[in-house]
Amino acid sequence: MALGYVALVLHAHLPFVRHPESDYVLEEEWLYEAITETYVPLLRVFAGLKRDGVDFKMTMSMTPPLVSMLRDPLLQERYDEHLAKLQELIEKEIEHNENNGHIRYLAEFYAKEFQEIREIWESYDGDLVAAFKQYLDSNNLEIITCGATHGYFPLMKMYPQAVWGQIKVACEHYEENFGRPPKGIWLPECAYYEGVERMLADAGLRYFLVDGHGILYARPRPRYGTYAPIFTETGVAAFGRDHESSQQVWSSKVGYPGDAEYREFYKDLGWEAEYEYIKPYIMPNGQRKNIGVKYHKITSRSAGLSDKALYDPYWAREKAAEHAANFMYNREQQVGHLAGIMQRPPVVVSPYDAELFGHWWYEGPWFIDYFFRKSWYDQNTFEMTHLADYLKGNPTQQVCRPSQSSWGYKGFHEYWLNHTNTWIYPHLHKAAERMIEISYLESADELQEKALNQAARELLLAQSSDWAFIMRTGTMVPYAIRRTRSHLLRFNKLYEDVKAQKVDSGWLEKVEAIDNIFPNINYRVYRPL
Repeated sequence: MALGYVALVLHAHLPFVRHPESDYVLEEEWLYEAITETYVPLLRVFAGLKRDGVDFKMTMSMTPPLVSMLRDPLLQERYDEHLAKLQELIEKEIEHNENNGHIRYLAEFYAKEFQEIREIWESYDGDLVAAFKQYLDSNNLEIITCGATHGYFPLMKMYPQAVWGQIKVACEHYEENFGRPPKGIWLPECAYYEGVERMLADAGLRYFLVDGHGILYARPRPRYGTYAPIFTETGVAAFGRDHESSQQVWSSKVGYPGDAEYREFYKDLGWEAEYEYIKPYIMPNGQRKNIGVKYHKITSRSAGLSDKALYDPYWAREKAAEHAANFMYNREQQVGHLAGIMQRPPVVVSPYDAELFGHWWYEGPWFIDYFFRKSWYDQNTFEMTHLADYLKGNPTQQVCRPSQSSWGYKGFHEYWLNHTNTWIYPHLHKAAERMIEISYLESADELQEKALNQAARELLLAQSSDWAFIMRTGTMVPYAIRRTRSHLLRFNKLYEDVKAQKVDSGWLEKVEAIDNIFPNINYRVYRPL
């Protein structure tokens, strides 16, 4: 019998970015990069583990915007073209560098990589949701949901119907796509406020995730800290993030991703190649951008971008194996120590953004692969588990009230409410009030029903925490502002048209085609609880 458990949890999320009205929008590439560097590499890891008889267990959220984009025919087609362009470029690179041994070796490595990605992509007919679902069906992967558009719950709690809309629409969308109700939810940004668990219980959810201090400052103080879940008074369980295992992977300073052998994210062919040569592969307006082909390694902390040595995937893979062994050893020590003092099996919950693995830390999927294999073959101190299986096997836990918290800067709400983004909230609150008001209406005809449902979509899209987050980080700010404004403007026009009983059918049709998330939404979800 193992002494305890380790639960690896990945949060797979991207904001809903889909622009059929335009031939090219840079932000759509967030999805294409994540497919190439994170989602398909993870599927390749899972397939290899299954093939080799490793019965892996992992929890992964797939948020409704991400699921919607992965299943969207327009975005699937555009991704196909994006990958074809990458493959065309890398063939040119092989030719272009025939007398440059190391770079040619790297270009050939990427060509093989892109070809494998295409084969996996085509084997699922571009439907990666179906690909992940097969591991849900085999009980290797526990897929959980999130807020409908990743809305920041504590900043909308004065309108419980708005929070309920985020939760209920997400659960219904999950069931439509995975054929069963979700058991758990990743609270957007791990942001918890007291009382939200009642709505989670009403939606049929069994557990949620919070940051460690959300558990550590619970009342009464949990006996086992973050190393056991707590039950809220509604019976819904809360799992807390383990600080130690998180930092080893998360931190670019003390964590694994900052190692000298790993690929340097910030040095990309799109910025380095001769302009006329790279021009067909950058933005249509001629601006340079990241392409995803990177030839250099981190080298050292002190090395400037011009002083980076060439990358070698062979040694990077060796380093990923070494780090996976170290991570396993640390979990063995941690679980062994905790089991001795807790007198019961601890669970170490290690949650991360999925895009860290592959996109930001190129070697991340290799690390996961080695960690599962080593944990399966080389130790018997802990068992890998996903959260639903853990709860099934450990149905008795302490009852406590978690503390208000998030996993953002300083652990509270400051990242999503500060001088960069505070202006959005009066507008979001007014829109929530208006949505609740019109949810009472019984639609007079099909057109009004459509307008009311579209109003609900526009409110949800405006509420996405990603826009406030981007305003705070200072990258792509004009896009985040534009998205917030456009959804609010569309919402307000719909509200006014519905109230005046003068819905502009031509305009509505265009907006429905652009913001086509949640095709089966019912605006009545906003009626008082």
